[in-house]
Amino acid sequence: MGRRAWGRSGLHRSLLKRYAGYAAAGLAIALPALLAVAAEQLPDRVVVHLLNRLAFGPTFEEFRQVKTFGVERYIAEQLNPDSIPEPIELRWRLAQLDTLRLNPVQLRQLYGPLRVLRGFRPNPELERAQRERVRIILRDASDARVLRALLSARQLQEVMVDFWFNHFNVFSGKGLDDVWIGNYEQQAIRPFVLGRFRDLLFATTKHPAMLVYLDNALSTAPGSPGARGRQMGLNENFAREVMELHTLGADGGYTQEDVVTLARVLTGWGVNPPDARFFPEHAAVFEGARHDYSPKVFLGHALQSHGKSEGEEALDILARSPATARHISYELAQYFVADEPPAALVERLAARFVETDGHIREVLRTLFASKEFWDSRGAKYKTPYQFVISAVRAAGAPVGNVRPLIGAMDQLGMPLFGCLTPDGYKNTEDAWLSPDATTRRISFVTALVGTNPKVIGAAQSVGAERLEAIFGSSLSDATRTAIKEAPKGMHAALILGGPDFMRR
Repeated sequence: MGRRAWGRSGLHRSLLKRYAGYAAAGLAIALPALLAVAAEQLPDRVVVHLLNRLAFGPTFEEFRQVKTFGVERYIAEQLNPDSIPEPIELRWRLAQLDTLRLNPVQLRQLYGPLRVLRGFRPNPELERAQRERVRIILRDASDARVLRALLSARQLQEVMVDFWFNHFNVFSGKGLDDVWIGNYEQQAIRPFVLGRFRDLLFATTKHPAMLVYLDNALSTAPGSPGARGRQMGLNENFAREVMELHTLGADGGYTQEDVVTLARVLTGWGVNPPDARFFPEHAAVFEGARHDYSPKVFLGHALQSHGKSEGEEALDILARSPATARHISYELAQYFVADEPPAALVERLAARFVETDGHIREVLRTLFASKEFWDSRGAKYKTPYQFVISAVRAAGAPVGNVRPLIGAMDQLGMPLFGCLTPDGYKNTEDAWLSPDATTRRISFVTALVGTNPKVIGAAQSVGAERLEAIFGSSLSDATRTAIKEAPKGMHAALILGGPDFMRR
């Protein structure tokens, strides 16, 4: 996939040479004007813009669907994904991924570290075999994410899974998170992506994957009855990231004292041991013996609850804070509109967030109806994940094996479930645009249009006709000129490898 494998390709060199001369066109159009236009008269560029933002780029079928039924209907359907039936192929392929059906306790029992009797040394061969088995979970989780992004008709839901997993990032390489990463997405992220922010915050905070990743499983009130071993003192990691990243934002008005207070509030929220006598059916539990029961004032609020309920009260305060409304609204506007989103748009979204008690669907409805959204065509540079998924969707290439696509994301610097830091992957242009990254992207599309089975496992070449039908009239003049001057066999690569396609 790297430059060495494709460096001698004439098509690859031609794409690199032409890349610098391309330009992107702009679009200024508001939703009310669009709604007054008959669906069949919708400009292609409007449809492409919509599908680049509410979906992982257009397929030919979805492009025609929006052209037929219009923008308003597509947005309404995507905001209510349960009303959209999923393709049989997707349902069948997901059903083959056995680990997706297991809960955290079952996953640890079947794939976690081997339990050995005291005084007996673990068998090294069995330990190696168990470590190999754990890879099945990451494989199933990655396959499921990519298959859904490629094939699901509920595209906005998949886009929001990408957004929220990144917001509440967990790294699969931390502790037992390689065992729990798939369940974390399935149970703590996916069901809540269009619901109330409070429910999403609660679900991620209480999942064992997050409690392990940000060390709250170790956080213990000093001197408490449960203080033992590694669980001897207060750990502030989780409390700090919950406020700085997940809710209030870095400028959300909290102090170091608030960080310490929240850490005290969350003491005892941790992971049940494998041999637990109490609540053995739960992997994440509240252990009262490790909790700090002293009085607390958090963000100016004297907490009324005690024990586990104290943490829930603090999370409610965070979820309903105006600072959280602004922080989440800024991130949504940055993801869907521009790297530096318009302040007026952020304020309107934040107001809607507060009005609806953090209802994500309603905030998005306001965002998609905004002039700023429709004026921002091409303002966002695709992340490697978005680029790979959108290229395969646009090309319409049958995908038998998604492992090479996941490998391509690795090559482009964005391994699935592989971001080490809690702030997640950046979705801004300066994080991903570079000469080397461009070369690697072009390497991917030259392999894709050549239908190298090592890349997509497809059985036929990708034709340029469907790509030109989707993107032809929305391409920049420079790109259209390059296509016109190039041999027909290069047209598909020029579309997918050009700068127009790398933006959304």
